[in-house]
Amino acid sequence: MRMELERIVVGALATNCYILKSDKTGIIVDPGDEARKILAAASGLDIQIILATHRHFDHVAALEPVKQALGVRAAIHGLDRVSGFDAELKDGQVIEFGTDRLTVIHTPGHTPGGCCFLIGGALIAGDTLFPGGPGNTSYAGGDEKAIRRSIRERLMVLPDETAVYPGHGESTTIGRERSLY
Repeated sequence: MRMELERIVVGALATNCYILKSDKTGIIVDPGDEARKILAAASGLDIQIILATHRHFDHVAALEPVKQALGVRAAIHGLDRVSGFDAELKDGQVIEFGTDRLTVIHTPGHTPGGCCFLIGGALIAGDTLFPGGPGNTSYAGGDEKAIRRSIRERLMVLPDETAVYPGHGESTTIGRERSLY
């Protein structure tokens, strides 16, 4: 079975929460709000871990209730660690679930510990890369030069056909975004 990705739009800022499914196992990425909605989407799966692309509230507000309901660990990059996370992600780390493998790509800029997750031909980009440009860097810890470097050096090396699933809004591809970098 190939990995399936389900997008659930949650909260007032319309944050994309993703459920990654491989066989009967899964991973939840960015539980931003509406814990019941997330848990319903994950129903029937053996959730292995909860991951966050970064620390902003709109990506982690439902972490505690989802984590408690499922009894699983939650991980985020060490530079973005806030309460509720049990483990730290590292650049290049591989997380196996079902028959699939997820690779952590550290992409500082939106936040110091921002990360993207690569699973086969799909990239969960958090707030690093959106259709038409990079994420907002005006918040505390944001760095415009760093996010552009992260995108150019870490993401634009991926194949054109790589699907990009951002933290808000619709998906794009690396090929569509390449001309901006």
